Amino acid sequence: MNRKFVSKSNRVLRKVLNSEGSLDILQDFIETFLEIKIETIQLNPYLKSNSRYLPSEENFGIADVRIKLDTKEEYNVGIQFIDGYYAQNKMLLYYAQIHENQLKYQDNRLMAKTITINILDFVYLKTLNYFSRIILPSNLQNQIELYVLELPKFRLTTAEKIDKKEAWMLYLCGKVHDTKSIFRKFDKIQKLDDLLDNYWKNEVME
Repeated sequence: MNRKFVSKSNRVLRKVLNSEGSLDILQDFIETFLEIKIETIQLNPYLKSNSRYLPSEENFGIADVRIKLDTKEEYNVGIQFIDGYYAQNKMLLYYAQIHENQLKYQDNRLMAKTITINILDFVYLKTLNYFSRIILPSNLQNQIELYVLELPKFRLTTAEKIDKKEAWMLYLCGKVHDTKSIFRKFDKIQKLDDLLDNYWKNEVME
């Protein structure tokens, strides 16, 4: 994992990415892995407004956004890092939190399908693929849809023709010591790296 995420990785990235100025980074990340085209994206207020009041068992997640696709479909998307044990419980609890938070927005939006992207720094699923989609039956309006990124499974075959998904994986894995020139080709990854550098330069004890 990228060492810049260490020290409560969800908390660090939540601080960096939960702002209007970082929505382009979130959009780029979501579009890349879900292979969709986003027309509009906005932060859902729950994580930012209530983070300091949440008990530790609920204080997880990087971002909670509402997106509208070019097809006019709308989704809630949550992104979180998972470490330690009980990965399945953490994925399902996070999904439930992101989905049910829609009831708190009070802006007359219809309930939308929820998708979560779960980033793991360990091998969890039996598949050899580093990126997996899990669909679970549900009594909710839509099936539960979870995406899982397992960082240890990622292998870069060649840096000469690297695509955006591979570049994101390379950055998430923290393999940056000899690949700085690669990230300059992907401006949103470079922007995130600059924001993280700035965060750690100015971080103070709370």
